[in-house]
Amino acid sequence: MAVDKVRILVVDDIAETRENIRKLLQFESDVEVVGTARSGKEGIQLAQELDPDVVLMDINMPDIDGITATDTIRKRSPYIQVVILSVQSDQNYMRKAMLAGARDFLTKPPLGDELISAIRRAGEMAHAERAKGAQQQISAVSGSQNVAAGYGSVSKGRVITVYSPKGGTGCTTIAVNLAIALNNEDTRVALVDANLQFGDVAIFVNEQGKNTILELAPRVDELEPDVVEEILINHGASGLRILAAPQRPEMADKISTDQFSKVVQYLQRMYAYVVVDTSHILSDVVLSMFDISDAIVLLTTQEIPSIKNARLFLDLLQTMGVAKERVVFVMNRYDKRIGITPERVSENLKHEISVAVPLDEKIVITAVNRGVPFMLDNKAQPVGRGILSLAEAVRARLTALESEEEASGKR
Repeated sequence: MAVDKVRILVVDDIAETRENIRKLLQFESDVEVVGTARSGKEGIQLAQELDPDVVLMDINMPDIDGITATDTIRKRSPYIQVVILSVQSDQNYMRKAMLAGARDFLTKPPLGDELISAIRRAGEMAHAERAKGAQQQISAVSGSQNVAAGYGSVSKGRVITVYSPKGGTGCTTIAVNLAIALNNEDTRVALVDANLQFGDVAIFVNEQGKNTILELAPRVDELEPDVVEEILINHGASGLRILAAPQRPEMADKISTDQFSKVVQYLQRMYAYVVVDTSHILSDVVLSMFDISDAIVLLTTQEIPSIKNARLFLDLLQTMGVAKERVVFVMNRYDKRIGITPERVSENLKHEISVAVPLDEKIVITAVNRGVPFMLDNKAQPVGRGILSLAEAVRARLTALESEEEASGKR
């Protein structure tokens, strides 16, 4: 299958720099320079006319500076990714560039390998964003496959990714129990394990040793609803359908990022919610989930390293162009005896913690060791009520985002 070339627009007021970049990229078979601009104003205009995947943007230009131009381009065409080039590796410049929506920040003159790697990463993101937009348009025009197969309504299911940038914060516990809380006859839920090397979702529901993602990934372009239903683990006690991770770490290499994303997007046709559990490592698979997620449940605890990592992740999402409204921020294992409160963390990170799930080691650890999620037999306990609050917060956030999308579409 032919890979689409990454189309580049170079914006720099120095002719020599524009020519050097063109020469540097001319031997890359997967990259094409489609145009050059001598100013920020011309760059904005050509970005509209040429519709590139990636803009290489100088930060200092005489008319409109690179940061202002980046902000304008990204607002008009959110799928266009911008890589900022600057002679100064100043942290303040870098922060402003990322806030404006830049995908990357490189010091001039960039090293050849460094520049090409940044372009390929940005190009991959641009192609994914375009494909997502096209898929949404197709879904809006026709959802006949869904109806014909008898799976739910015409509208596409929502992907909810549960993530923590710090290991050991209870990501799988939250994902499993949230999926159970969201699942009912009207809103069927698929739970997917995106920790392909060391995923534990199957163990948490005492269903290890059964089918895994390996049964679906190789045939991702020819899936049928009946086949998918047969391969997914049917967790009788909760009614969840579960797509487990491979049983051995080395098997993770058999699944590509593209295959995994396509499987999750196919599940969207069949289920009202697709809850994705992730590893704390930002693998390509995990990053791809942020791209296609309707909501990201971000976990922190009251530990300083966990809060620090949450701050870094929120900054990263901003640089990736992910709207902060899509993030449902959660404090897990909340202990009232500790002075670090959700309110303090919300204020410090400038992002509200929507839900605090209380600490209850006895119930949670017992549930994990039994393979019986606590939302099945302890949902009336404070920790269970915390998960129910989270489910309501996620539903409310998705409804609000859907309303905004509809209003935006009408405008």
